[in-house]
Amino acid sequence: MHRTYSLRNQRAPTASELQNPPPPPSSTKNKFFGRGGLAYSFRKNAAGSFGPELSRKLNTLVKMEKNVLRSLEMVANERREAAKQLSVWGLENDDDVSDITDKLGVLIYEISELDDQFIDRYDQYRLTIKSIRDIEGSVQPSRDRKAKLADKIAYLKYKDPQSPKLEVLEQELVRAEAESLVAEAQLSNITRSKLRAAFNYQFDSIIEHSEKLALIAGYGKAMLELLDDSPVTPGETRPAYDGYEASKQIIMDAEGALNNWTLDSAQVKPTLSFRSDYYDEEEEEEELPEEEEEEEEELPEQHEVEEDEHYEEEPVVVA
Repeated sequence: MHRTYSLRNQRAPTASELQNPPPPPSSTKNKFFGRGGLAYSFRKNAAGSFGPELSRKLNTLVKMEKNVLRSLEMVANERREAAKQLSVWGLENDDDVSDITDKLGVLIYEISELDDQFIDRYDQYRLTIKSIRDIEGSVQPSRDRKAKLADKIAYLKYKDPQSPKLEVLEQELVRAEAESLVAEAQLSNITRSKLRAAFNYQFDSIIEHSEKLALIAGYGKAMLELLDDSPVTPGETRPAYDGYEASKQIIMDAEGALNNWTLDSAQVKPTLSFRSDYYDEEEEEEELPEEEEEEEEELPEQHEVEEDEHYEEEPVVVA
């Protein structure tokens, strides 16, 4: 490959990385067991069987997301090897095929690099969801204590209503309920803030990954325009290939476009119908007060005219 124009070389941070610094490498990378292995099946099937009852469902989600990340890593590694093999295959072909496949290999290799970046950012989403799971696990003991005290009180009321322990247990239950209310409120607040942050990580990473893939695909199609696919008759020779500089420039343009991309420059924007309706209603409400003010301004003028007419009709008394 032409390492000089390779997107794999070390380079200065891109505009997107300056705006949103990359996270640390994913904690799921470089593990021995992959999809279909013993560890994969164990995590998937046993995740919901351990830990506090409150956090088991979210614990299952966290483990499944770890499997997702490892599957994505496998795809990135396979794509990287495929890009290298494409360049190796093209090396023994004609000049145009050799150069084009070499440069296409560079672009496809860069896709695997973007996959690695996507995995690191996606892992931030998983770790944030994991923090919600940990908070749920810390709330479970207060729930268990409150339920245990309620059971003891019910048992004593049935077996020994006059027991002196009953009053002590009821006081403990009041304190446990107060502690539980505080813990539940904190869980509710933290769950919402963490959930929003987690999926912002995920959706921002998806937007960046998708738009950069679209950029690479666009430059890849431009690269294919340099390949002459017109049929030739037996014995006829194709014109000499002269697209080396153009193919290098396409790689450089692709690198520049990827480096300069930021989340603010994303091309795909959501269109929400309910928001437009909401804005229309707001505009109508703003127009109504203006009309009322105009009517109020007209009323004093009419009142002044009536007073003037009444003043003119008063008879003049001659002394």
